Amino acid sequence: MPLVKTSAIILKSRRWGEADRIVTFYSKEFGKIRGVARGARRFKSHFGATLEPFTRCHLDLFEKPGDSLYRISHVDLVESFQPLREELVLMACAARMVNVVGAVTPDGDPDARLFETLGQGLRSLKGSRDPVLMALLFQIRLLGLTGFRPQTDYCATCGKAGVTGDPQFSPLAGGFVCLPCATRQLVRCVVMSRGSLSFLQQAIRMNPELVTRLTATGQVRAEVEQAIEGYVTVVAGRRLPPVDFLASMFSV
Repeated sequence: MPLVKTSAIILKSRRWGEADRIVTFYSKEFGKIRGVARGARRFKSHFGATLEPFTRCHLDLFEKPGDSLYRISHVDLVESFQPLREELVLMACAARMVNVVGAVTPDGDPDARLFETLGQGLRSLKGSRDPVLMALLFQIRLLGLTGFRPQTDYCATCGKAGVTGDPQFSPLAGGFVCLPCATRQLVRCVVMSRGSLSFLQQAIRMNPELVTRLTATGQVRAEVEQAIEGYVTVVAGRRLPPVDFLASMFSV
């Protein structure tokens, strides 16, 4: 049972048995993995509060051959992101970020850029005046990193260059489609304004360090949110709880 070490961000944690926890991480060296923390729910557990969602940490894990579930032996806290668990909107936005990572990434497929992007995304929520927009921009960035970059330069179905008329985003096709192709989509397209198309293109192409400077309100905000929500649902294979639903859950 070899010992492995990795940096990781906690995606979710759930109770298991009478005293243990099953924790899902996105790790820098191993991608998405799951581990069991024995006795983590006991009052005097040495894990303390290090297994809370959103936490960035260093892990010591034991790997058992033939078992996908690691044994968590030690956790060193790197960044707690405690403020994200103290305000409902921030908590909901952070939950959306980790939920999307968990839904669209396969097990055991590491991507150091994705790991750092998740850390940057969670960090961007702290002190943000518009955390919901930060969560939206993160999802757009994540789609690109995982090979699902929304197509905005030509028809995602037939390859025709340019967009004529009102831009239409097809969640099934993964991008904008021309008018003839839009009529053949099995799922209704999202009709978008030119401003929404421009915003999405900027969000995709802009330097990650600068993308948080983007702003969107009103019609542009609503259209881009609808398009990305639909596309994430297609990529994930299921509808994820939206940010406003998560906020209402945490307020109970």
